[in-house]
Amino acid sequence: MSRMPTKNSSSAARDSAPDVRERILDTASRLFYERGVRAVGVDLVVLEAAVAKTSLYRYFPTKDDLIVAFLEREDLDFWATWDGVAAQFPDDPAGELDAHMRWIGERLARSNYRGCPQINVAAEFAEQDHPARLVSRRHMVALRGRLLDIARRLNVPRPDQLAAQLAVLVNGAFVSSGLLAADEATEVLRAALRSLLDGARGG
Repeated sequence: MSRMPTKNSSSAARDSAPDVRERILDTASRLFYERGVRAVGVDLVVLEAAVAKTSLYRYFPTKDDLIVAFLEREDLDFWATWDGVAAQFPDDPAGELDAHMRWIGERLARSNYRGCPQINVAAEFAEQDHPARLVSRRHMVALRGRLLDIARRLNVPRPDQLAAQLAVLVNGAFVSSGLLAADEATEVLRAALRSLLDGARGG
């Protein structure tokens, strides 16, 4: 009678690999967002994630790889929320924009909000070709593109200009959250949006 195969430590480690990777990324994401990416070293991530340093480097060969993974996950989360809102207004671009201002305002009002991760990380690196800046730039280009699509659906005379103004409004809100009280962020954004739309429709 043959023996049933047993799960050895190496196979167990392989089975738990996704969990280890996610624990590392979860920990790094929290620390990066709270303290900034330059202030957080891999030793601290390893300590707080309770993993071996070799495990971190197995999934993220360099700290830059870990930073990029953090930003890419934040990017997916942002666009998932955006797409969920957009899907509710397939034929109402003005209503979609107002809804975006609402959820962005609510995000700014969070007690633990520290700004847009893409903007924060890009500001920490002077090198234009740094991998983190490249991810951030893709995010900004995507935001401008989505806003341009909405502006075109509004049939305003100068959709490119409106898209640029909306991008400045959104990104300006992300970096100015400290200037706004938690209970006023949403209304400030919505009022600014109404002014931009009135101006755009008036040519």
